[in-house]
Amino acid sequence: MKNNDWKERLGMVYSTNPDFQYETTQEPEVETLPKEKQRLRVSIERRNRGGKVVTLVTGFVGSDTDLKELGKWLKNKCGVGGSVKDGELIVQGDFKNRVVELLKEEGYTQTK
Repeated sequence: MKNNDWKERLGMVYSTNPDFQYETTQEPEVETLPKEKQRLRVSIERRNRGGKVVTLVTGFVGSDTDLKELGKWLKNKCGVGGSVKDGELIVQGDFKNRVVELLKEEGYTQTK
């Protein structure tokens, strides 16, 4: 049975050349840096959140799955919700000091 990969070809132009091969470029997965080399920045933000305070963790270099695992661990330790969007980890509430302490205990030494 032929593999129908039409979703990978969305946005491609039709070709009448019988030898034409579709070139789908997939971005390589970013390699996650070791914990000691991660330069994480923790900040508080209130903008565009309806007046609610959130703690942002930025600067993570690595795969999305590793960032999601870190986010799940931090949210669990703080006992609150949050999300991971656009390479940023969002923790609901003002937990800046707690998040910095947790990250340093976990081995992220370059955290501010």
